[in-house]
Amino acid sequence: MNGIITLTTDFGTQDGYVGAMKGVLLREHPAARLVDLTHDVPPQDVFAGAFALAQAACFFPPGTVHIAVVDPGVGSSRRALIVEHDGALFVAPDNGLTWLAAPGAAWAIDSTRLPPEWLIHPTFHGRDLFARIAARLAAGAPIAEFSTGIVVQRQLALPPAAREGATLRGEVIHIDRFGNLVTSFPGGTVSGTLTVAGVDAPLHTTYADVAPGQPVAYLGSSGFIEVAVRDGSAATLLSASRGAVVRSHKE
Repeated sequence: MNGIITLTTDFGTQDGYVGAMKGVLLREHPAARLVDLTHDVPPQDVFAGAFALAQAACFFPPGTVHIAVVDPGVGSSRRALIVEHDGALFVAPDNGLTWLAAPGAAWAIDSTRLPPEWLIHPTFHGRDLFARIAARLAAGAPIAEFSTGIVVQRQLALPPAAREGATLRGEVIHIDRFGNLVTSFPGGTVSGTLTVAGVDAPLHTTYADVAPGQPVAYLGSSGFIEVAVRDGSAATLLSASRGAVVRSHKE
């Protein structure tokens, strides 16, 4: 492990929740390097957390440990996982949160293998469980210290494209802080013009390919086709929200 630990949560920064997790991480592994991916995931929005994690985690070097906590089922019977993918480890609840970033098999955390002195509060597994395990993994502990077996993690499915005559139907899966609409169309799957809320957005390379105030579609840095308004907000102009229908028309 390289000592880097990232954090992705829906905790925000108003309260001390993120600070408490970082305190535990540094007590367990003082040499750790902590990186915030985001703490602005909408509360309990697992898909948004999964998308944010997938956007950023792949750019970190092998040996990074990623903690992801968007956990509406905290304290319930839902499993806690360690997932290994491309040389990185992910510690998270088993609710689909890691699926987009790290698909595949995972190790279920076995509560009987945890140190008996760990007091785990039923509403704060991020601090008392995930942070401690992530710190120990980053310090070189083997996965087997916390798990006895591989399981199939819960999946999050992207909305499939549907053929409607000459068009493909998708939807908005994410809206970034600039109001750009990330669609469910991966790059290379559509061409021509995209339509959202009755407004056409021609497919170009970047924002500057259209005049200010005009809609444009392009391949976004996330690998999905996006719809934007140059120097504006597509979400505002089109009154679009996640789940809005997007149609692709070939020219």
